[in-house]
Amino acid sequence: MINKNGTMTIKLNWKPATITKALLAVLSDRARDIVERRYGLTGTEGEGMTLEAIGQIYGITRERVRQIENFATDTIRKSDNYAKAKSALLDLEDLMANRGGLVKEETFLNELSKDKTTQNHINFLLNIGDSFVRIKEDDHFHHRWTTDEETSEKVHSALHSLHESLSYEDLVAEAEMLERFSQHLAKDIKEYVSPEQAKHWLGISKHIGANPLGEWGLADSPNIKVRGMRDYAYLVLRNEGKPLHFTEVAKKIEEMFDRKAHVATTHNELIKDSDRFVLVGRGLYALSEWGYTNGIVREVISSVLKKGPMTKEELVKEVLKQRQVKENTIYVNLQNPKYFKKDPKGRYALV
Repeated sequence: MINKNGTMTIKLNWKPATITKALLAVLSDRARDIVERRYGLTGTEGEGMTLEAIGQIYGITRERVRQIENFATDTIRKSDNYAKAKSALLDLEDLMANRGGLVKEETFLNELSKDKTTQNHINFLLNIGDSFVRIKEDDHFHHRWTTDEETSEKVHSALHSLHESLSYEDLVAEAEMLERFSQHLAKDIKEYVSPEQAKHWLGISKHIGANPLGEWGLADSPNIKVRGMRDYAYLVLRNEGKPLHFTEVAKKIEEMFDRKAHVATTHNELIKDSDRFVLVGRGLYALSEWGYTNGIVREVISSVLKKGPMTKEELVKEVLKQRQVKENTIYVNLQNPKYFKKDPKGRYALV
């Protein structure tokens, strides 16, 4: 089932808390309490406790807590109750296999349940199940689970290659990003990888991400990691594909991102970021990446004439590509003999 926010929810036909209760029943009271504290299974929707914190409660070392936890895990796996829980573990294994055998931990748990305590129970089952391997987060990837370590290594390699191929300015539509990723995957994985599966794997990377409009790029780029009003304004203009008045930019920010945007603040941020935004008319802003250049009308005329002499009609046409001004404004600027002159053929040129 797909939620309103676009995420998927999987309805399990068994209750994780019931399964874990049966598994924990084979332990001694102390071992059961330690495991419950370790995994946050007490029903308080809290995080699991550290080895050191549990050790302080029992007056034992963190290493001793680890030994008790490991012994508890072995005890559970050798019990009859573990065999009875196999159907639930196989269900989790199938769900993971349907996602290519490699999933981002946070995403997978959120798909299975929005309830934190239930997620803790599922996390415990993943740790108990002998088919699952947890790969801890590092500088490149988030915490993830796999049932296929060989494929996992190939996916990691493809994600590294994809990351290295992207520039800081890249902003790529989702379909194109998935196609690029598939090309990198195909170097080592010969089986068909569906777009849905590839998207799941993209979510593992810390260096590649999507912005609120569903466009992809480097996760630390302002095009993706939207930090303030300037970044929202950039996404609005890029989405519209044409110059907008700053009041319209503020309005669009509120409509598209459900974020309060004061008109004056928006205008100030557009003015400050002259690298990305160009004033092309009265209150009208465009993106410099569209070919617009900063400067007053006279400076735009000078920039155009650097290509060579032009007739009045040619010059006006080129300037109007850069600025939304009246033609008369261009004519007035051309009368300045300090900067412009006419050549013998009646064309305008730089002094």
